[in-house]
Amino acid sequence: MEHVIAEYLKEHRTENLNQLKEWLAIPSISALPEHNDDIQRGAQWIADHLEKIGMENVKVYETDGHPVVYGDWLKAEGKPTALIYGHYDVQPVDPVELWHSPPFKAEVRDEKLYARGASDDKGQVFMHLKVLEAILKTRGTLPMNFKFCIEGEEEIGSANLPKFIEENTELLSADVIVISDTGMLDRGKPAICYGLRGLAALQIDVKGANSDLHSGLYGGAVQNALHAITEILASFRDGDGRILVDGFYENVQEMTPAEKEAFAALNMSEETLKQQLEVNELFGEKGYTHVEQTWVRPTLEVNGIWGGFQGEGIKTVLPNEAHAKISCRLVPNQQPDEIVEKLKRHIAGHTPPGVEVSVKLFDKGAPYVTPLEHPAIQAGARAYEKVYGVPTAFTRGGGSIPIVATFDDLLKLPVVLMGFGLSTENFHAPNEHFHLENFDKGMETLAHYWYELEEALQKEELINK
Repeated sequence: MEHVIAEYLKEHRTENLNQLKEWLAIPSISALPEHNDDIQRGAQWIADHLEKIGMENVKVYETDGHPVVYGDWLKAEGKPTALIYGHYDVQPVDPVELWHSPPFKAEVRDEKLYARGASDDKGQVFMHLKVLEAILKTRGTLPMNFKFCIEGEEEIGSANLPKFIEENTELLSADVIVISDTGMLDRGKPAICYGLRGLAALQIDVKGANSDLHSGLYGGAVQNALHAITEILASFRDGDGRILVDGFYENVQEMTPAEKEAFAALNMSEETLKQQLEVNELFGEKGYTHVEQTWVRPTLEVNGIWGGFQGEGIKTVLPNEAHAKISCRLVPNQQPDEIVEKLKRHIAGHTPPGVEVSVKLFDKGAPYVTPLEHPAIQAGARAYEKVYGVPTAFTRGGGSIPIVATFDDLLKLPVVLMGFGLSTENFHAPNEHFHLENFDKGMETLAHYWYELEEALQKEELINK
């Protein structure tokens, strides 16, 4: 069955690429107001294409920001439903002079498609449409039900999508969410990301005297704001990298033996990492490998610190203000609001005399994980292996995609991050590109996946009954 679909995709490859180039030509940059009309055009293009391939109930929903595009196909009675999420907005292209071809005039070189959005995320969203079109054209029906939610604000934080999801939970109800906006481990090495860390970020502002003071006249008698803030920052961790904030590890979900085994199987060398980064040693929480430290353990990092005289030479002052930005990466079952409150208490309890401290909150997002053994995850692994011919790696991302946790929180559904990009493809940078090898193999993988997933979810339902 999947062979017929693969042949159809091969026969229509040139046509499909030309259609993708049309979409990539629309500069749907969400961060720049001068491209608001282009955002509307980008949304309408994908809505029109959803209708063209046979999706129904297609609608461009206006929000307080950029539109959300919805479409569905719900004719597989009694079968499970997949919600496919993606985004049609793209990053700015600056510095444009570093591009080797115009960013919005897609060009194929060395079997790579160059354009802004080629990999992140128009190319990967487009693959989903073409696979469902191929199945409908060759089989006349789909193996399960499908819904699409394609937004235009992912690159600026998805500010309005949570409200849209909350107001449309019935519309978006499904059995699983599938997102192709992540990467493979390496070329020829597919990976399923089944978890992401959350985020809590804040700024610490320390205020001392009413102005900077002469260090000769006041030094030794008045608190120095820089000394005060470094004392606070130093109190966050011990020499082994363990975070000393009271209750910080209270709810941390530990790795399962299966996860530990899966991570070890990746054989990711610490020596290679040190060479790449040109550091003589790695540093992190004792008792965990660097993979475990960055995927399944929480962190607290100082992202910036400033205050006092910054110019050349010396200016002998006691700074009356100092500032620092910190961020915590969180793991299940840590909650951002709870962590922020613990951080505030810790800061208050470690503020030295002679200064006042205030805290300003920034980005936050909950962590998420879909159990490694979930049928939707394992079905994805089997689909990758059929096409790429190697075992699928199971990874957890060290970074954060807050909207994934929002889906998890509001819709209570397993999320499968099933991407086909590579870390070398310059997304968010000049000369973004997408390897057409993964464009082709990725669509073949998705064709296998929908049949694998339907069977796996049907079995799960029978077992649960």
